[in-house]
Amino acid sequence: MAPQAVANYKNAMKQFKQIVFVIVAVVVIYSCTPAGGNKTGHEYMPDMAHSIAYESNVIDKYYYNTWDSTSTFTRKELSAPRLPVAGTIPRGYAAYASSDATQYENIHNTLRGGRSINAIAIPLNSHVPYHYKDTEEERTRAIAEIINNPFPITAAGLEKGKELYNIQCGICHGEKGDGLGYLVSESNPNAKYPAAPANFLQDEFYEASNGRYYHAIIYGKNVMGGYADKLSFEERWQVIHYIRSLQAKEKKVIYSAEANTFNPVFGVPQKQFSQLAASRTDATAAPSAAGSQE
Repeated sequence: MAPQAVANYKNAMKQFKQIVFVIVAVVVIYSCTPAGGNKTGHEYMPDMAHSIAYESNVIDKYYYNTWDSTSTFTRKELSAPRLPVAGTIPRGYAAYASSDATQYENIHNTLRGGRSINAIAIPLNSHVPYHYKDTEEERTRAIAEIINNPFPITAAGLEKGKELYNIQCGICHGEKGDGLGYLVSESNPNAKYPAAPANFLQDEFYEASNGRYYHAIIYGKNVMGGYADKLSFEERWQVIHYIRSLQAKEKKVIYSAEANTFNPVFGVPQKQFSQLAASRTDATAAPSAAGSQE
């Protein structure tokens, strides 16, 4: 065979081997990383072509559609409730500009879209920030600073407070608030509660500010756990109203929607609240009327 023919043959075989190698490499790579089902395969610069949302039916660690170890989470981490970003307040929270109960109607009217014909009615979610920590120092500060109940005393509120109290509190503190709930009652043969619940019908609790009760509901006290996740903002205050009504009953004084002869600081009766709200409305409307006459 001529030397030129031999050289052409070798070049042809070399090119053939290269082509075969490339084809085999492509087949091997493709067969090892097929895309389909929950597998996206390997991609060069995947960008946002595939969703990184986790699959609800995946049992093991969720590594599908993730590109590095920091993007891989366990199912527990992905499915457990998470706290919102610090300082986040959901839209429509029922907070108050001051601790004065007369702000109640104005704020609710605003949230319900009553201030403008173009306003959007926002459903209330009862979320209110609580700016006190679970320490004895903060508890003392809460007792000193949280004085007024932001909700007026109403018949419906007391009825709701009674229902919630009997469900959440009565089993320990007793239906009368005397600290003789079923867990420590003599009628319970298995009563072995490690600590006596507070007796609200004592002078210490008669004179205690609303902050003492509210802080205890949020964080608990001693062996009592917190109820912040079980009672909404308004429900906590209605329970406190009901506890005050139990104390007033024991003292043989009045704590109702009509009057409060127990302690005016603890709550504003609905009747008095309506009068205060009307007087404030008249007072704020007067300057506008005077200005229109000019």
